[in-house]
Order: sequence, then structure tokens, then C-alpha cells
Amino acid sequence: MSYRIFTDTSANLSTDTTEALGITVVPLSYILNGEERMCTDTRKFDGAGYYGAIRKHASVNTSQVNPFRFEEYMEPALQAGDDILYVGMSSGISGSFASAKMAIEQLKEKYPERDLRAVDTLSASLAEGIVVLKAVEYVNAGMDIDEIERKLNELSYSVCQIFMVDDLMHLRRTGRLSNAVALAGSVLQIKPLLIGDEQGKIVCIKKERGRRRAIEGLVKVYETYVENAGENIVGIAHADCAEDAEHLATRLREIAPPKDIIIECYEPVTGAHVGPDTLALFFVGKDGFRSDR
Repeated sequence: MSYRIFTDTSANLSTDTTEALGITVVPLSYILNGEERMCTDTRKFDGAGYYGAIRKHASVNTSQVNPFRFEEYMEPALQAGDDILYVGMSSGISGSFASAKMAIEQLKEKYPERDLRAVDTLSASLAEGIVVLKAVEYVNAGMDIDEIERKLNELSYSVCQIFMVDDLMHLRRTGRLSNAVALAGSVLQIKPLLIGDEQGKIVCIKKERGRRRAIEGLVKVYETYVENAGENIVGIAHADCAEDAEHLATRLREIAPPKDIIIECYEPVTGAHVGPDTLALFFVGKDGFRSDR
């Protein structure tokens, strides 16, 4: 069987990367000042302009993608005789994975001879992207699909995602975090550290005063939980704070140099929820990261 790998824009992988690796990306939607948009080519995304507009109080939100969009993107692969492995955004923070599953069930009825699989990464941004890249590696190695699915599910639980936001009100506004926690963060002008828990939901684990202390908080988590750093890729996503991203990368290389570090500007859908100046770190870590809180 020949498996085509699908993901969504939340994976935060560059268009150059997805094109080079043959990954099909289903675009998610965001709404900027009342206009629905999709980012289908990261090379054309003006991150500075987008996050600058949010800083100036532009209205930004997201909408759940419907199953038809997934069908629209997946069906040509099935018609071409390919099977599908979809590696998607956490079901704990978005209904997009549920929409993908609905589409897959519909397509299974229409193409019973084809094999369609879906993996919930329990993550977003480059945490999701790291799992997608592993999926490519496993498929290209000719690994059995049942083994691939098992390994990806295990990896999804092992990828650590921790991030700091400049203002919790963006997560509050879009319903990704409780109002009480968001209000406290805004009033005290602290920099909260957040993670994806065992269900892929966003929870606040600590609050730091000052941006540099918060960045060092990310570094400390990496130092504590990273495993086999030299064999793995680390992801850093930023919402128009590239200098902080480079500083974080330098600190990680000082502590435990990874195989590679991918730095990307947050794509607009996930970025709408975390807000400008967010800095996020993603890496493969020790068991217990998601639940050891």
C-alpha cells in the first residue's frame, strides 16, 4: 500500500517543507476583521503584519473546518489509488480532528478498498509538526501501517509542548483557558507558562514575572525533560518575536544540543488563540511530562 500523509495548517510546517516531503496540508480558517481567510502558502504569510494588526486590536477569530473540506482534499488521493494517514491537531483544543474523522468515515464507505487512518497528536503547532515529520520517516522506511500508527500515538503523548504568552486574554477570548486564570494573568502583568496536558488541553503550570525569566522557565523545562536530544528535532514557534526565538535556540544548544531546531512564525489560526509575542517550545521528552503536574 502507498500511504499519502495529510495534516492541517496547525502543524506549522513551512510550505517548502511540506512540498519537499509530499505532505498534503488541509487549510484551517481564520477570520480577520470579518473576512474569512486561509493560509495555504507560508511563504506568502506576513507574520509581522498579522500580529501587528492584532496588537492594534484587529478582530481575529477562527472557525471550525467542516468535514467536506477534508473530503475535498483527501478524495483525489483515494482516486489515485493511495491510502491516507492523517496526522492532525489536538482534539482537546479544536473540533477539527472530529471533522477529519467524520470525513474519513464517509470516504471509507465510498472507497472500501482504501485504508484511511487518523492520529490525534494531542498537540498543535510544531509539536504536531514533529509527529508529522516522524510519520514521513516511518512511511518512507516502509514500516507496517499498524506499527506506524502505534508509534505515532506513543510519540504524540511524548512530545512536550510548553509556551509563554504575552497576554492570556487571547486564550480567554477564544475559550482555550478559564476566564479566572486569564484575568489574573492580565491584571498582574505576569508571563504564564502553559502546557498541553494528557488530553491535549491547555493548562497553566506556572507564572513568571518578566519575559526573560519566562524564557528561562522554558529552558528549565527542556533541561529537566528532554530525552535523547541529539537524536531528535526541536521546534520553536513565535508570534512575531524572532529575536526571542533565536535566544531560546541558543540556550537550548548550550544545555543539550538537538539534532536540529526548526524555528517558525506561528501560523495565523493557532496564532489567533495565543496572540502576539507568544514563544513556544516543542521537543520529545520523558514520560510523565503531560501529567506530572
